[in-house]
Amino acid sequence: MTIDKTFDPAGIEAHWYPYWESRGLFRPAREDREPFTIVIPPPNVTGSLHIGHALDNTLQDILIRHARLQGKDALWVVGTDHAGIATQMVVERNIASQGLKRQEMGREAFLDHVWEWKATSGGQITRQLRRLGASCDWANERFTMDEGFSKAVVKVFVDLYNQGLLYRDKRLVNWDPHFRTAISDLEVETREVNGKFWHLRYPLADGSGSISVATTRPETMLADMAVAVNPEDARYKALIGKQVCLPITGRLIPIVADDHADPELGSGAVKITPGHDFNDFEVGKRAGFKAAEMLNMLDASGAITQTADGLIPADLLGLDRFEARDVIVKLLEEAGALEKVEDRVIQTPYGDRSGVVIEPWLTDQWYVDAKALAGPAIEAVRSGAIRVVPETWKKTWYQWLENIQPWCVSRQLWWGHQIPAWFGPGLRDDGSLITGDVIRVDANWRPTTRMPISEKIFVADSDEEALAQARAYYPNDATIRFSDDWEDRGQSEANTVVLRRDRDVLDTWFSSALWPFATLGWPDGAPQTPFVPSEVEGRTSGGAVERVSTTLDTIGRGAASAPAKTLLARHYPNDVLISGFDILFFWDARMAMQGLHFMGEAPWKTLYLHGLVRAPDGSKMSKSKGNTVDPLGLIDKYGADALRFTLAAMESQGRDIKLDEKRVEGYRNFATKLWNAARFAQSNGIGGSTRQEPPEQINAVDKWIVAETVRTVQALDLALADLRFDEAANTVYQFVWAQFCDWYLELIKPGLGNEMPGETKAVAGWVLDRILVMLHPFMPFITEELWRALAARDHDLIVAEWPKVDAVSIDQSAVAEVEWLIRLVSAIRAARADVNVPPGARTNLIILEQRELKSGDLVSATPNPNLIDRVRRQAKALSRLARIDNAEFISTGIAIQLATGTETDRITYQPSLKGRLQVVVDGIDYILLVGDLIDLVAEEARLRKNLEAAEKEAASLAGRLNNPSFVEKAKPEAVAKAREDHAAKSAEAERLRAALARLG
Repeated sequence: MTIDKTFDPAGIEAHWYPYWESRGLFRPAREDREPFTIVIPPPNVTGSLHIGHALDNTLQDILIRHARLQGKDALWVVGTDHAGIATQMVVERNIASQGLKRQEMGREAFLDHVWEWKATSGGQITRQLRRLGASCDWANERFTMDEGFSKAVVKVFVDLYNQGLLYRDKRLVNWDPHFRTAISDLEVETREVNGKFWHLRYPLADGSGSISVATTRPETMLADMAVAVNPEDARYKALIGKQVCLPITGRLIPIVADDHADPELGSGAVKITPGHDFNDFEVGKRAGFKAAEMLNMLDASGAITQTADGLIPADLLGLDRFEARDVIVKLLEEAGALEKVEDRVIQTPYGDRSGVVIEPWLTDQWYVDAKALAGPAIEAVRSGAIRVVPETWKKTWYQWLENIQPWCVSRQLWWGHQIPAWFGPGLRDDGSLITGDVIRVDANWRPTTRMPISEKIFVADSDEEALAQARAYYPNDATIRFSDDWEDRGQSEANTVVLRRDRDVLDTWFSSALWPFATLGWPDGAPQTPFVPSEVEGRTSGGAVERVSTTLDTIGRGAASAPAKTLLARHYPNDVLISGFDILFFWDARMAMQGLHFMGEAPWKTLYLHGLVRAPDGSKMSKSKGNTVDPLGLIDKYGADALRFTLAAMESQGRDIKLDEKRVEGYRNFATKLWNAARFAQSNGIGGSTRQEPPEQINAVDKWIVAETVRTVQALDLALADLRFDEAANTVYQFVWAQFCDWYLELIKPGLGNEMPGETKAVAGWVLDRILVMLHPFMPFITEELWRALAARDHDLIVAEWPKVDAVSIDQSAVAEVEWLIRLVSAIRAARADVNVPPGARTNLIILEQRELKSGDLVSATPNPNLIDRVRRQAKALSRLARIDNAEFISTGIAIQLATGTETDRITYQPSLKGRLQVVVDGIDYILLVGDLIDLVAEEARLRKNLEAAEKEAASLAGRLNNPSFVEKAKPEAVAKAREDHAAKSAEAERLRAALARLG
């Protein structure tokens, strides 16, 4: 296939991805090979590709494509998360546009609607991942609500419950009044809000005085249960144990001693509302209040509700919490209990999806004993069973897991894994049923009063098992039935037991914590779905369109057949998990805990944590700032290969990425350079190679490029093994751009066409093939296109063989010679450019080998036979690349006409002669005679002027950076910019000083 003149990423990408996927090339059958496994962090089924996804999945794809090229049984597990709140929110919005409400539809009808939405609209992000080039095993795509995965979720819940590691408890949670559900810390975002600080006066019950407290939420005083003072605070020691009488409610509450009260802050006294503040909850427990006794003054929607003691005035009941705030402040002021009000900026929690203020709310939820599960996860990292990269995150891992709190895993939603627990009446001591209790429920079927202690809970993996447990618990003559009505307690039916299933669902993170093993068929160990072959259009080497069979050659490339072992047996534990550090606790640590507990092994051998993608100035991307980047827009503009390479090249362990579109444009130019180099090679008879080992090399240039190829493959393997993506990308980039395109192709140009030796064409084709293989994990589309264009192949690049170069012999003398040539030509070009020698102008070269100068005049020079031979051998290259006609060796008087490589008349050389441009390479002086080509006086003046300006600016920037006030007070991005500018100006000044020194 003739390579087109114009590089068109869109056309290439549109062809190759469906071609790969339809042939099953993302999972070739390799049962006898070493397995390599990565699981994708499952994106939300409601999601669309953002730049963080692009980074995360690019890094995974690089590793999976590299492993596939190494011949491994590479499996990239893919799937999506059901995203409880996000999906329910989307679907509720959809049905609202049709005039419907979830509560009116009922649970079953609503869930049918969610599944319908998922089937039609839930695959957007997976289609976008394909555009990025993610080579996942789509034939075995998973979903956290599919049948097999749900079975795993239920089993884990039941097993943890039976092991005493999962239980029901009354505790404070982050409560979202809009969605009326508990949410995780990850779903809470803290914002700075202009608010107020109300100072209140609580009178002592004995009338002897009062005590002052302050709050940002005055409405919560309706549920105050204590006032805390520090036990060492002399002002209040005599008051400890006394009571105060709350304004408005008249409730008597104690003054307790607790270290939570800081004598240095405010009055030193703190109002304690254990049912509505996380710190107060702990103080309340230390003060002896049981969770069941803590007062709750808000309902699920954030409106005022009556507390258990019935002391809240009736006219406040039903008011929204913020409406109630205004009324309560007015009542406090009228009662003389409001001392003063201060304006203050308050850190306020908001639901990241609902956008409403989150309330700490006391409610019954299901909890996992995370502390018990955390121990093995800590030890796994400490022992090296889990390798954490970068290692700096290990300390954070230990700190969080060592101080982990119980994990609330229940959510008050309809979409999700419904908790497998059934509630029934308890039994009296005489074995009779406790009946007659009715539990009030809200619009979401959530109990608004606590379930009686007499409730009996049955946790089971099915209705049948729950019924069996109930029959074993209740009297033999009891009638047992199920009901979805929470008010149905069988009150009117004699000796009847009604079992009501928990209406809550599990936290999405609970199910995704099982991802590394549940996606592989656990607990059944089910085999993978066999790949179903199809015929697709493919391109022949001649460019024609053909129907391509999915059957590949005998080396194991092609569609996967049913494996002898299950996926679970072959691919657990996974090899590496790539994750953003922001979900280290919410997902990574929980996977480690669950994997170790249920599988007995850590879920992955290596945990790689990458940073965030930030704006070019280092600021965090946000829609409000208008600085977000759409990866699909970048793909449309520059191609997926360019975006992928940018993200890889900028991914430095432990650092955030400052993404500048100019970098993407630059790597698009890199792709174009590779395209043009391949086109240039093809037009000169250089094609693909049919061999793994390098062809025979005769001349030094071919030996050098083979050696550079070997070095690049070894460096690339090492970088990928160490997960140094930036180093890997930059290694192959420098080799392709500099060594191959800029130097090798230039050096072999004189012999191109029919005059080029066959061995050089073979070497060039072999190196170009190695480039395509090495670059494929980073830039899969362009490399596959060029692979097919350069030769007729019996297999696709995606399943080619990774270069094996350890046994390749290297001619070090040839390598040294070409490296010398490159250094010399580069130095001459730079020197000429610095003093504005016209690009096409030719000059002569004086070589001073080993010399001794006295007072500027040459005293002696020692001949260097090796150098003379090098110049003779590389004469034509020096003539063409450095624009030199003749070269003279002072020590011997030998002068060589470089264009022909023959000796010529000596060049007249006078050491004191002006018009010399001197460069030093490997300790040897090379002098260019440029007096007739430039105005030396003018050039020297220009260089000195530019040097003075660069030094002045560098000094000014250094002054700013040495000023502590600037470094401490300026924005971090401004300081970083000043450092970059200082480094650039300092480098410019150094270059100009060197240029002046070269002028003679």
